[in-house]
Amino acid sequence: MAFGTQEPECPGGRRALPTILELAFLRRLTTDNRTLDERLKAARSNLRFQDRRVADLEARIAEPAPTS
Repeated sequence: MAFGTQEPECPGGRRALPTILELAFLRRLTTDNRTLDERLKAARSNLRFQDRRVADLEARIAEPAPTS
């Protein structure tokens, strides 16, 4: 056998490396999805707060001014 003609073996066989990469990708995707979900919930909460604030200000504007 000549030097350099044999391919190196991956621990766990030939499919181990792609499987490890796929698992790492899925883990990253899951983490990113969780982060985006948390950010979306925070943005929705902030939007609800802003909607209530705008409604309160609109109600104040619509009220007749007190007469002295």
